[in-house]
Amino acid sequence: MADQKITGALFQAMVVEGALAIAEKKEQANELNVFPVPDGDTGTNMSMTMASAMAELEKLSEPTLAKAADTTASALLRGARGNSGVILSLLFRGVAKRLREVEGEADGRDLALALREGVDTAYKAVMKPAEGTILTVSRVSAQHAVERCQAEPEMSAEQVLEAVLERGRTALEETVHQNPVLEKAGVVDAGGFGFLTILEGMLDALRGIHKERKAPEAAAKTAADFAAIADEDITFTYCTEFIAERKDKARSVSRLRSILDSLGDSLVVVEDDDIVKVHVHTDEPNKALEEGLKFGPLLTVKIENMREQHTAKVIEGTAEGTQERVIVPPEKKYGFVAVAAGSGLKDVFTDLGVDVVVQGGQTMNPSTDDLVRAADAVPAEIVFVLPNNKNIIMAAEQAVHLAEGKKIVVVPTRTIPQGISAMLAVDPDCEEEQAIADAMNEAAANVRSGQVTYAARDSEFDGKKIRQGEYLSLCEGKLCANGREGSVLKKLVREMVTEESAFATVIYGEGVSEEQAAEVEALMRRENKEMEISVINGGQPVYYYILSVE
Repeated sequence: MADQKITGALFQAMVVEGALAIAEKKEQANELNVFPVPDGDTGTNMSMTMASAMAELEKLSEPTLAKAADTTASALLRGARGNSGVILSLLFRGVAKRLREVEGEADGRDLALALREGVDTAYKAVMKPAEGTILTVSRVSAQHAVERCQAEPEMSAEQVLEAVLERGRTALEETVHQNPVLEKAGVVDAGGFGFLTILEGMLDALRGIHKERKAPEAAAKTAADFAAIADEDITFTYCTEFIAERKDKARSVSRLRSILDSLGDSLVVVEDDDIVKVHVHTDEPNKALEEGLKFGPLLTVKIENMREQHTAKVIEGTAEGTQERVIVPPEKKYGFVAVAAGSGLKDVFTDLGVDVVVQGGQTMNPSTDDLVRAADAVPAEIVFVLPNNKNIIMAAEQAVHLAEGKKIVVVPTRTIPQGISAMLAVDPDCEEEQAIADAMNEAAANVRSGQVTYAARDSEFDGKKIRQGEYLSLCEGKLCANGREGSVLKKLVREMVTEESAFATVIYGEGVSEEQAAEVEALMRRENKEMEISVINGGQPVYYYILSVE
């Protein structure tokens, strides 16, 4: 098959195999994420993005090369999730542009030029491309392939892809030294790893090798009807599992069972001389972990939000049956879309004038298509979109190009507090689009944001050793403190509140009581007695507290 050219059917098979490959290795990619906070992990985002292309390609029968390439690019654009998914879609958009010009079949030189076109497209779209990323790996490997083809014009598509992977693996190893954060952690770039994994799957298909790989989650079918399960039927929110080392062997496991039983249900506690293993459904996973820590260090921790999983399953099932795009005609000049998770935050944004709140945020990045459909549902000529998360901004920016019948303007808010401040700055009587955008951007820039969450994995960051399950406080996206809840909160408040601070907001999430939130308010009050403080029940997952100071 060394001289085989790429037809539409073969390209279709290559992309499908690439989607299966990244689905298989997505957790390996996720583990390469350096920052230990729970997030929309790179491997998951790339896998879900590729799954969207796989789903569309499987509908085609004997497509031409142009049709297969265009379908892939279009599906990836709409299904792109997170920054890694958006960059992946841009790479394939460039590939499609070049392959569209090929008559019938693509040879090795065509493939090399298509990959370089993909790199050019991605670089043009990224404002400040950094070295040591998926962009670096794709650029170095594509350029190598082009140079090889110039020296050996008769190279086959298989040989080109082999050359790309060979140079790409070297480039991936080099990323650890190109990015200071990666070098500190001693890992390679997760996006670059994911990209090469996809190419490995594509090479398998080109060679006629079809490995036994599981289908991506987004493409998987299930007989269960998740929509039939009401959200209120889920008694407790978090499925919490951990293993604690039994350093304190005198501590009573029976008492642990009793305490955990009072915190939730579905309790299972297994013990031996060395460890205690716990499974419990609860609204207070922090308290469950604290009880485990009394025995000794936590060896493993897994916390899953069952309500969010249920919502995601319902959305996924609904999406399969509602592919037709519905664009609501404009009835007003301006409208607003915001991304947020939690019923309380949804109410806040709705009260501030947001027309559609897209369920999502940290750990659940909505796709470009999700944002487009939300804008479609707003009856306005111009729709402002607030991503409220740095990993959603690129997907929102891609939505601008897919707008029909209305204009989408992205206000690049990176946090929930920035989004709230941006909406508070909107003058409903203002007629100038740019004036509204400027006011929103200026208001967002004046907000300092902080969060308290938990460590999703063991890590070493900025010289600090972080254990899975520990509390983390973040200030402006940077690690402020790690350890016990009380200490990380105190350090965060001291970092954020100054004598000049005039306004502050405490947004408390799922599993946090009103009394606990009041304690955080008191902490902030001690730092600045003159500051006006608002307390909001956001109901958000992942973040126990979101703080803002202006």
